[in-house]
This record gives sequence, C-alpha cells and structure tokens, in this order.
Amino acid sequence: MSVLAEQSQEHSMSDIDLGRLESMVLAAPDTSHLLREDDNLLRQTFLNLLNHHHAELAHKINVIYALSRSWVFSESASDFEMLQKRLEDLNPDELILVSSAFSQMLNLHNLSEDIGNAQQEKAARMGQVEMSTRSTNRSFKKLMMVNKVQPAEIYKALCAQRVELVFTSHPTQALRTSLLKKYASIRLTMERLHNSRMSPYEKLEALEDIRSQIQCAWRTDEIRRTKPTPQDEMRQGLSYFQETIFDGLPTFYRRIDTALSKIGQPHLPLDHNLFQFGSWMGGDRDGNPFVTPEITRDVVISARLTAVNLYFKAIERLMFELSVWRCNDEMKEAASKILARQQADPSAIVGERKSRNYSEFWRIIPIMEPFRVILGEMRDKLWHTREILQHALIHPNVNVREALETDPEAYYTGEEMLAPLKMMYDSLHATNDDSIGNGRLLDVIRQVVCFGLGLVKLDIRQESSEHSNAISFITEYLGLGTYSEWPEKRRMEFLVGELTGKRPLLPPNVEMPKEVANVINTFKVISELPSDSLGAYVISMAKSASDVMAVVLLQREMGVRNYLRVAPLFETLDDLHNSKQAMTDLFSVPWYLKHINGEQECMIGYSDSGKDAGRMAAAWGLYEVQEQLVEVADKFNVSLVLFHGRGGTVGRGGGPTHLAVLSQPPGTIKGKLRVTIQGEVVEQQFGEQEVAFRTLDLYTSAVLEASLNPAPKPEPEWRDVMAKMSEVSCAAYREVVRGHKSFIDYFQMVTPVNELGRMNIGSRPAKRKNTTSVDQLRAIPWIFAWTQTRFHLPVWLGLGEAFQAMFDSGSMDTLQKMYANWPFFSVTLDMMEMVFAKADPRVAEFYEKSLVAEELWGFGKDMRARFEKTKTALLAVIGHKGLLQSKETKFLQQKIQLRSPYVTPLNIMQVVCLKAVRQLEQTGKLDEKKDKYVPTDPEVAAILSRDPNSKKHPYSAAIEDTLIITMKGISAGMQNTG
Repeated sequence: MSVLAEQSQEHSMSDIDLGRLESMVLAAPDTSHLLREDDNLLRQTFLNLLNHHHAELAHKINVIYALSRSWVFSESASDFEMLQKRLEDLNPDELILVSSAFSQMLNLHNLSEDIGNAQQEKAARMGQVEMSTRSTNRSFKKLMMVNKVQPAEIYKALCAQRVELVFTSHPTQALRTSLLKKYASIRLTMERLHNSRMSPYEKLEALEDIRSQIQCAWRTDEIRRTKPTPQDEMRQGLSYFQETIFDGLPTFYRRIDTALSKIGQPHLPLDHNLFQFGSWMGGDRDGNPFVTPEITRDVVISARLTAVNLYFKAIERLMFELSVWRCNDEMKEAASKILARQQADPSAIVGERKSRNYSEFWRIIPIMEPFRVILGEMRDKLWHTREILQHALIHPNVNVREALETDPEAYYTGEEMLAPLKMMYDSLHATNDDSIGNGRLLDVIRQVVCFGLGLVKLDIRQESSEHSNAISFITEYLGLGTYSEWPEKRRMEFLVGELTGKRPLLPPNVEMPKEVANVINTFKVISELPSDSLGAYVISMAKSASDVMAVVLLQREMGVRNYLRVAPLFETLDDLHNSKQAMTDLFSVPWYLKHINGEQECMIGYSDSGKDAGRMAAAWGLYEVQEQLVEVADKFNVSLVLFHGRGGTVGRGGGPTHLAVLSQPPGTIKGKLRVTIQGEVVEQQFGEQEVAFRTLDLYTSAVLEASLNPAPKPEPEWRDVMAKMSEVSCAAYREVVRGHKSFIDYFQMVTPVNELGRMNIGSRPAKRKNTTSVDQLRAIPWIFAWTQTRFHLPVWLGLGEAFQAMFDSGSMDTLQKMYANWPFFSVTLDMMEMVFAKADPRVAEFYEKSLVAEELWGFGKDMRARFEKTKTALLAVIGHKGLLQSKETKFLQQKIQLRSPYVTPLNIMQVVCLKAVRQLEQTGKLDEKKDKYVPTDPEVAAILSRDPNSKKHPYSAAIEDTLIITMKGISAGMQNTG
C-alpha cells in the first residue's frame, strides 16, 4: 500500500509524514509503482471524506471494493455471487450513493493513469525509461540515422506539413464540464507534488487542495439534467482553446524550433502553420434537427468573439512589454500616421478609451514609443470588432460578413491583423533586437497565423439526400421533373449545365417545405459569414459525383462568395468500394477540375463502416479506398487530403495517435492530414497543457515519418489474405447483426441501448430515424451500448471466422509474417488484443441471465463461444500465451486490472436498475413496498429534488439516476488505455 494511502487511512491529511512524502514524489519514477501509489492516495482521500459524512456507507463501499477486487484476481464464481448479493440488497438510498461513489473513484483512478503517463513521458525525456511512442526529436534522429534522410529534407518536409484537428460534437464525453474542471485541478496539484521541491507547508496545502477538490466533485450533481444545445457543445469546445490550445501552440512551436536548431536547421517560417483547428459543433446537421441555420450563425460569431477576446489580452500584454523606442523607418512612418489621425481630435480618442476602461495606455501614446502606438490602434480595432460581433449576435438580421468587411475600424481577416505584427517583428530584427522579436511578439504572430480571427473553422455537414431533395424541389418548381428520380448521367448533365450557365434557379421569397428551407437557408447563412470562419462542406452518405456537384450549385445559387470546399464522406462498405468510380466521374468534369484548382478533400468514415461491416472488413475497406482515391487523384494531377473520421473507441477507429498515422497506406498522407477529435478524446488529448503538447508532438512526428519514411507496401499474398479475411468476417458479422432472427431482440434486452438517451450527453438523437433497425442507429450508441456490458461485440464479431478460414487454408505462417512486418495488420490486431483484455464475458453473461428472455440464452451462449474462439485464434497469430503478456503491454495490463474492481460493481448496479426501470415501464406499477419508499438519507432526497422538471416517484427517480450514474462510470472505466 502507498505511503500516502496508509497514512490517510490512519490520520488526517495534516498528519502525513512529509519526509516520507518528499522521498516518494522526488524518486526516479517507477511508473507502475507510481500508478498504484496515486490510485491508493486518491481513493483513500475520497473514502476518508465519505467516512466523515457517511461512516456506515463508507464501510459498505470498502467491503464492496474488497469483494470486487477479490473477484477480479481470483475469478471465483462465489466471489461474484457475494458481490452481487451485497449490491442487490442495497435500498435505493444506498444504490444512488454507492454508484456515485464508485463512479467518483473510477474517475479519480483515471486521473492517476493520466499522471502516470505524464511521469513516464518525463522519465523517457530524462533517459530513465524507454518509451515506444514517438516525439519529434526522436523522429528527427530516426530519420537521419536509420533512414539516412538529410536534415534539409526534414526541414523542407516540415515546412510543407499541415495537420488539421477537427473537434466534433459527437456525444461520447459522459462527464459534465464542472467535474472535468475539478479533476483537471486535482491532476495539476498531483503533478506539482511529483515534480516540485516543496516546503512542508506547501505539501500540506497541496494535499488539502486535493481533498477540497475531491469533496467539491462529490458534492456536485454528476447528472446532466437537460440535454446540451449545440451552442453548449461549442462553448465547451472553445474552453479548450482558452485554457490550453491558444497559448500552448506557440510554446510547442518553440520546441519544434529548438529541435530544428539541434539538427542545424533554421526556425519554422513565420507564415507556416503546422496545425489548424476545425469544428463540427453547431455545423453538423446530419440527423440533428437542433442544428439550424441560426445555430450555425451563433456559433461562428461566438468563436470569433472568443478569438477577439484572446487577442485583446495578448495585444494589451505586448503593450506593457514593447516599450522599445528604436525602430526602422517603416515602423516610424506607420506610427506617425496613426498619431496624426489621433491628434486631429485627441479628446475624442482619450474619452473613448476611458469609457472602455482600458487598464493602461488610454492617453495618446507619444512617438517615442512607436510599438505602443501601433499596438494601441490594434487594441482599439479589436474592441470595435468585438462591439460589431456582439451587436450581430443579438440582431439576427445583421450580415456579419458585410458588417466587418465594410467597417475600416474593425478587423475582418487575420491578414489585416498580421500585417502590423510582422512589421514590428521585422523592425526589431532590423535594429538587432532579435531576442525581443523572438519573444512574445513571435508567439502572437504564430497565434494569428494558426487561428486567424475565426479561431476554428466550422465545417458544415449534411446528409446527401437532403441536397437531392432541395434540388428536386427546384426542378419540380421549374417544371423540369423530379431530380431525385433521375439517373446519375442526367443529374450530372443538369448540374454541369447550370454551373456553366448564368441563370438563377430560384426567384426570391419562394415558399418551400420546412426541410428544404432548412437546407437553402443554411447556404444563405454561409454567404453572410466571414469565409475564414468556415472550413469544408462535408456530405455524409455520399455515393456519387452528383452529390458533390449539387452542393457546389447550391452554394452558387445562394450567393456564397468564397465557395467552401466540398468533401464527400464515404461511410458504408459499399460506399467505400464505389468511391473510386465516384471520384473518377467527378474529376472527369472539366468545369469541376478547374473549379477545385488541383485540390480535393475526401472523408472516410470509420464508425459507420465498422457498424455496417464489422471492424476487420471496415479496416481493410478503408485501407484499400485510401490507396484507390490517391491513385485517382494522381491520375488527374489533384492533390488529395484524406479526412479521417475516427472515433475514440477501437470499434470506431480509435487508437494511439502515432500508430494510427504510421499504419496508413504508403503515399496517402504526403504531409497532409485531417482527422476528427471526438467526444472524450478532446479531454484526453487537450485537457492539460503538457498533454496538449504531447498530442501535437505525436501528430507532428507521425505525419513527418509517414511522409519521409512511409510504411512498406503489403506483399501481394498479404493483400489476398486480407481480401479473403475481409470477405469472410463481413459475411459472418452481417449474418448475425442483420440476418439472425434473435439479434435485435437480444441486443435491446441485454444492453441499455434504449436507455442511453437519459444521459443527456449530446444534442442530437441516437437514431437517424425512429426505427429498431441497427442501420438507423448511430455508430456511437451502437458501440456505447455493447461497451456497457463489457462484451464489445462489434469490434471482434466476424474476426474468428476469418482467422479460421485462413487456418484451414494453411495460411498461419503468412498471418504471423503479416503481423511481424506490416504495420497496418499489427496495429489492427494489437487494438483487438486490448479490447479482448478489457472485455469480460462473465459480466456479459450476468447481463444476459438477468435481463434477457430465457428462450434467447442460446444466442448469447453462441456469441460467448465465438468470443473465446476468436481470442484463442488472435493469440495464436500474435504469438502470445495470454492477453497483454508482452513486455510492451504489461503496464497496460496493470491499468486494466486496477480499473476492473471499480467497474464491476457499477455493472451489477446497472443490471439492478435496468430490471427495475423496465418493469416499471412494462407494468406502469410499483409493488407495495416500493410505492411507500421515501428517501431516508437527506443527501439522496436533496439529489432527487435537483431536477425541477421531474414529477417521478422517489423510487423511480432514485433508480433512474443510479442507472445514469452507472452508464457514466462504466464509460469512464472502458475508455481506451492504449
């Protein structure tokens, strides 16, 4: 047991032996030992707090945790039965608090993992441990020493490299922002304990701060009582820019500059941007009726306001720093012109600045401080820009683009703001004041280059049939027939004819159906927004060239001045297979080829392809389509950027960043990458400054290596094996998911898929349409539901049959060679191994026996048998005796073992609540004992009264809240650990 955990059991926090604490936190990190230490500290701190308020409950939780831990390591059925009985005997008062306690402890454990990862990375930088993951420094060394790449080639590649990270609104972050911020504070304090030399008083203060934050988290209602709006999602996304990304990015660029200097190369050019950031929050209207044109307008204005506020602080800070008087002639002339304008009416300038309550520099600044003169005007312009945006936010009829573009006192583009900053930078270098120029001024320049005045570029996403319906309305209105019923050839002839002609299609003020008006008005809003706030127009469920041309035509028709690039999203396996022909048809249109000016973006969907065909078939389909799309683009001399729609879980294409990039087909990245950052992954990758640096470093190094030293091409025999495995696995997967008569009923009974909507974790519905079909269910709840039962069926289903087909054909040696020598195949199987390690079919069987009709048990038994056969086959191919037995994965195995004792009680309580909720829904009645239930614990009563809209019986409310808490807790317990 940890030093801190032992003492926190016996004493208050102020009694801890500070000498022993110092020896622990300053020792050279043994990261596995550190993880256990931190886990014990945080758990015991929480239990001490709980014991203070609920001594009897704290004792029960200790016993439950001990039983759960015993079962995890003994795997004894009797241990599970004892644990199950303990939890089933809890009354609703206790259930809600016990579930909340285990959810809390699991979140704290995840914090200890984050801290352990950070300590491991620090130890690797100090040379104390080896790490398999890349950094830009290590990539430089590998490329030069192993691959014999010259430093100049590395610099050239880096100067052409661009990664765009797109934050989506996909609802996989189960934790409320209030809790995320408290956990972030605990993490920072824990890192201070590990990394700083602190006085005894400072140590006590740090430990008391941890205690305070844990208590505050415990006293915070962890349940979202209302669904977030798209604006809420956007504001939460923007908070990461305010807290880590905006200030962190220029610091990261400094680290890249240092790494370049070490290999004898100059710094990154001022105007080069290694990263760009995009967003779907408020722009993704695919199946989300709450994302309206008005919402899109609001989130764009909100993002620009955030950018202006950040720049305002940065410019004001520069005004304090740049008190320099020496400057070149260009600077002196620019400052003199500004002063001449201001001195025409100095009282007006002073009065205006006073009314704005500037912290300093509100008087007319003298010519002997030329930098402050120029920065003062920039500050005034930012203030005025903010006033225009605030006015536009309140008045929906204001054309935002025109309001900014036509006002000379406001900033419209980032280039307008960049020009005076570069002039100051050049002046400082001209007067040999390089150190000043390369200080904070350089940081601000790089922020403007990266973020512009839009901060993030909002993508617009809509499903292809919505555009088809809109154009059908137009063609019917014009008496031309129904566009959606035309064959592809006729569609393309019509679209090309209209795009090469000049006639307008729709007269103003035409009455149209609501769905069509929503599409048309979206394009109208796009035309009234600054173009630097907008990214791509993504067409989901794209199938043909006409899907792309339709969006281009609608942009022209609605007056979009700077067209958004149009990115077709190929999602299902059939769409992936047909994408080569669709893009060939598109590039064969001379008008379109001229229109795109040699650049095209295509998005490939990992989530829906996996739901459609299973993970193995989808992985191979995605691999092949990338090769084919690049081949088509090269044929037409088009530079293709592939946009990877990855989710957080393995079932949705998730996995370690560097491995995901390095396992892509050779020649498909070429220095350009666009990828989604979804749900809980945003917090995992950008929730803390050092973690954000690490994320940027991983993408930079991986894309650089993939460009200069791409993965080897697979042997023809390997491709044949993968094609066969894909075919067999897809057929086996679909036979169960689409063909088995019992599947839908079993799925709905054994998982909480129908109850997920209670969590309020996202603004959009879980289904595209209100049916029981898996096809209409979104990929996120599909994966989320199976994850709750710890069976992870969508990830592995079909893989066992594919392996067996290869074994029967004598291909075992080939499979093992593929695993040893082909990054795509090895990464795919390694991710499968991690999923099997996190899965527990015994828990899945418990769900089945408790929730599923007995006549369907045979189906579940068959699925568990397939699970075991697939696991055995996987281990045979990768050459491991057991899961996560290699040297590289031992730490991962320990993480999973430490998590399991927290997760299993939540699984059992979830089943208890699902039974109760479903019984109440089916019968509409409570039994006599439950009908008389009144919360005896005042804390429970207070929690249940927090929902002002609830008129439910206290028993029903307690059970439903417990169910939601277990979903959140299990979600945290199953997050990716690789």
